[in-house]
Amino acid sequence: MPLFVTSLNSGSNANCYYVGNGTEAILVDAGLSCRETERRMKRLGLDVGRVKAVFISHEHTDHIKGLPVLVRKHHLPVYMSPGTYRRTGNDLTGIAVRPFVAHEPVAVGGLSVTAFPKPHDAADPHSFVVSNGEVTVGVFTDIGAPCEHLERYFAKCQAAFLEANFDDDMLERGSYPYYLKRRIRGGHGHLSNARALAFFNTHRPAGLSHLFLSHLSKNNNCPVLVKDLFESHANGTEIVIASRHEETAVYCIGQGTGSMGHGA
Repeated sequence: MPLFVTSLNSGSNANCYYVGNGTEAILVDAGLSCRETERRMKRLGLDVGRVKAVFISHEHTDHIKGLPVLVRKHHLPVYMSPGTYRRTGNDLTGIAVRPFVAHEPVAVGGLSVTAFPKPHDAADPHSFVVSNGEVTVGVFTDIGAPCEHLERYFAKCQAAFLEANFDDDMLERGSYPYYLKRRIRGGHGHLSNARALAFFNTHRPAGLSHLFLSHLSKNNNCPVLVKDLFESHANGTEIVIASRHEETAVYCIGQGTGSMGHGA
């Protein structure tokens, strides 16, 4: 059975990723408003009623600002680490907030979601892999540097959202103050195009059909530049830009072609 995936939005303005089978789905992060999440899913032919849980990677606003309204309206449980829960700053009264433990799978219907720690400047940040037992999709954004956990879980993936936040030259020449440039390219900030590409080239699984380049900087990256960079090394992996302005198409991962599909 395949998995259906889309980025509803990816960037410092808002992050929200959908992974589901034909029966149920989960969202990773809820940075979009509830209304915009519903609107984008409707355009894609995705039934919001199939979403059974939301998993939160960390407490930064672009990952949680739509969370309270979304989960209250649709009566969804929220999974986040205890450290993230303590730092959210959102009123989650009456919401079913459930902790997860790193490397221990959480079952959501026919889906299995596993979290693992990542280096980022947040209280207790995690990345996720989602599996149906046959196909695995990773959501790997907001990563200061690749680590052994990322290598381990990327090796399991048939598709992955991988951060490619900034171009080194654009960041260096840009108008950001020095302290912000240092934070972005430091070990707990974001992955550059070059570091993401080096990781992809070194650790790419043989069965990786799709790579979604994610969390691109508005000021320090260019979608055309980074897509061209990765496509020159793709070797059969489809390269997709996860936009900060709109949803991607829905992609069907697994069972043969891994071609684009709708209505999951």
